[in-house]
Order: sequence, then C-alpha cells, then structure tokens
Amino acid sequence: MNNLLKGKKGIIFGALDENSIAWKVALKAKEQGAEFVLSNAPVALRLGKINELAELCDTTVIAADATSIEDLENLFDQATEKYGKLDFILHSIGMSPNVRKNKAYTELNYDWFLKTLDISALSFHKVLQVAYQKDALNEWSSVVALTYVAAQRTFPGYNDMAEAKATLESIARSFGYHYGTKKNVRVNTISQSPTMTTAGSGVKGFDVFYDYANKLSPLGNASSDSCADFTIALFSDLTRMVTMQNLFHDGGFSSIGMTEAFMGE
Repeated sequence: MNNLLKGKKGIIFGALDENSIAWKVALKAKEQGAEFVLSNAPVALRLGKINELAELCDTTVIAADATSIEDLENLFDQATEKYGKLDFILHSIGMSPNVRKNKAYTELNYDWFLKTLDISALSFHKVLQVAYQKDALNEWSSVVALTYVAAQRTFPGYNDMAEAKATLESIARSFGYHYGTKKNVRVNTISQSPTMTTAGSGVKGFDVFYDYANKLSPLGNASSDSCADFTIALFSDLTRMVTMQNLFHDGGFSSIGMTEAFMGE
C-alpha cells in the first residue's frame, strides 16, 4: 500500500545513525508521503549522522533535549509553525548511565538511575504533556514509543532500563486515557525484539539474548525494518481505534514458554 501517511505531519525523535529504528521509520514515513522534523539531543547530533538522514528525507533537524520542557516547547513551536497541527510522534529515546558505565544492578548509582528514568521514560510524559498543553496534535493523531519485554520479564543485563521501560509503558496507558478522551489521540508502545542498534548493543550480554530470542521466537527476531513498517501502520488511519496498548512485535517471543527445538538441545 502506498501513501498511507499522505498529508500527515509529525516529529520523529531519536534517529542517530542507519542502525536506529527511528532512522528506518523516517525513511518509510517519507516513502509513505509524510512530512516531519527530526529531533535528538545536542550531544546525539554531534555524534550521529542525523543531518544525512535529513537530506534523504528533505527535512530539517531541530535539536531538543527531551528531558527539558523548554527545549520541547521550542521544538513543538517550530514544528507547528512549519506544518500546523501534527499527526504523529515517534519517541525512540533511551539511555542508562548505569549500563554505559557497567554498574551492576545490585550496585546502582541512584543519581544515574534517576537520569535513566528521566531520559528513557519521563521524557515520554514530557513530550506528551507539552503536545497536550499546546494542543499541537490533530484529532486521531498517533503517538508511538519503543519499549522492550524486559519491562515484564527479567533480563539481568538490561539493568535499570527495565524499570524505565515499565514506566514508559504505564505512561502510554495513563496519558492514552487522557489524550483519547479529550482529542481522540491514540498512544501506544511497541515492544520490539532485541535489535542491533547502537543503544541495544551496549547492553551487557546483548548478543546472547539476541540469539536466544531469535531461536525461541517462531518467526525469529523482528528486524528494525519490519518494526518501522509496524510503526507506519500505527501512524496510519488503519489503526485509529488502537490505543493504550503495549504491542509485542517480536516474532512471537513474548508468548513462548518452551519450544521443541530447545527441548531437543
């Protein structure tokens, strides 16, 4: 299907390089007729390739620290000045200083833990709250955030990001209620397979549970390209009655207990 997003405008947070799911979403959104601005934190803009993506998508980059209300207000003001009211937002933001600095879960630095929560979860609430208060979204808009099954199950190497993702999913349900009743805006999270992104590969033991999930999932791990396709479907009018959901996009991993292949090993 073509032009699923024709005429729709949005903001895509979190594209760093060609390994980012947000990068793939941007390319597919452009392909499906959408217009959007790209945004990431200033440090990510310096380290990544987002300006290359902006050229590919014929758009602009607006720097914003998603933990800063002031930055977000400026971002939404610029985006709505450019496009009018928006139709979709992708939140693809996550970082844990404890993970980056190899702090064991039983020895967390709590100041860093608070940063993990602020960057990876509360930023989602801040994005939604600024959009809500500025009335920046059209009716039947779609907001999507990326999450992981460690919000429900224990993956030791995922560390304090598990708590952040659990909070992120709760915010989608809570804000989804308020935004739905006021503006018919839908808010969902996609629980994606382990994916070889820059952020994902920084998790201790990532390659082990990537292989584990790939073997256990009936369909194998979902790729970043297929996650982008699913995101586009959630942005489109084809899913306008789907909201407040955590949607597993993981090849069936989240529903599997054991498989014959594993039992035979």
